[in-house]
Amino acid sequence: MSSLPINPPPRLLMGPGPINADPRVLRAMSAQLVGQYDPAMTSYMNETMALYRSVFQTQNEQTLLIDGTSRAGIEAAIVSLVAPGDRVLVPIFGRFGHLLGEIAERAGAEVHVIEREWGTVFTEAEIERAIVATKPTLLAVVHGDTSTTAAQPLEGLGALCEKHGVLFYTDVTASLAGNTFAADELGLDAVTAGLQKCLGGPSGSAPATFSPRAVEVIESRKSIEAGIAGSADEIAASTDRRIRSNYFDLAMIFDYWGAKRLNHHTEATSMLYGARECARLLVEEGIENAVERHRLHGSAMLAGVGGLGLTVFGDLEHRMNNVVAVEIPAAVNGDAVRGELLTDFGIEIGTSFGPLHGKVWRIGTMGYNARKDAVLTTLASLEQVLRRHGAPVVGGGGVSAAYDVYQDAGAAA
Repeated sequence: MSSLPINPPPRLLMGPGPINADPRVLRAMSAQLVGQYDPAMTSYMNETMALYRSVFQTQNEQTLLIDGTSRAGIEAAIVSLVAPGDRVLVPIFGRFGHLLGEIAERAGAEVHVIEREWGTVFTEAEIERAIVATKPTLLAVVHGDTSTTAAQPLEGLGALCEKHGVLFYTDVTASLAGNTFAADELGLDAVTAGLQKCLGGPSGSAPATFSPRAVEVIESRKSIEAGIAGSADEIAASTDRRIRSNYFDLAMIFDYWGAKRLNHHTEATSMLYGARECARLLVEEGIENAVERHRLHGSAMLAGVGGLGLTVFGDLEHRMNNVVAVEIPAAVNGDAVRGELLTDFGIEIGTSFGPLHGKVWRIGTMGYNARKDAVLTTLASLEQVLRRHGAPVVGGGGVSAAYDVYQDAGAAA
């Protein structure tokens, strides 16, 4: 075993996430620990809740952090909202729709799916027909799926869910802070996210928000664990509908973050510092400004890969601002190009999964890396590696096309 200090190589992370964390977030995470019920700590918790209400654009009281990666947030939401036998509808248009379906199945739900070709999205009418046919308790939708770079339109789905008495959940891990999103305006009951993409932090904390309607469902399944219950009355007499996870039991987590300060777990203090700083920086920048920043640099990257002569994958009308999928040229070994880009230039771009494995690269412009220098450096480096591998690229075309986008944006400003 090596006893040397950790010393990561310098990398520019231009894949679909994680990205380079904002240095200000890393500095916040290096702050000293305090006890979980120290007044300073509970104050930070309250401030974090308020900040994420602004980030999610919600008035929900139950807006907090789930300790764990973005997948922890997904699992907490689904296992706490869905009892065994409940029906869940999942529209699948990429890898992460399959993930929502599997988590719901593991929670004992009767899962119904509708599927679209990867790179496309559903119409409102398609989703309504599925709701009418399956009569679900919960509609679970990925907002932006980085496996395809597509963003499912959410407008109108909240009204559909209200009309049919369905809870509405979405995972915004890949899209939050880089694309327009307003939880209350969209009629959402549950939303979960992660820090490692447009929020500019490390993976390990999952911001989440829950509507009063969702809270009512979760509270109806409440049972405090015996070792911390104030009385036997707080322990559910029947376990039939009790939330099947202790760690991800949102009813107890709500009490931990609330006035009761239930001793459910020990908060991941350093991650809370980081998550709080991610939200603070975003609110300081302005949500609309952050979305526009991602749109600008994402547009420059999109133009740049086109300028190189590469083909973009998927429905561009519904592409996320912060990631683009590029078809790998036929004569090129995609993994070899990625490897050389990493080894020689210190730049990471992503591959993909399932039906797109080995067929596309995914290039992100998100969070701290949604910057002009990062875009231009990536395009210039990619051109040189592609040339070495015999790809017919347009010399200087990538950087030139990106510059045109920036020039037009400057003129418009």
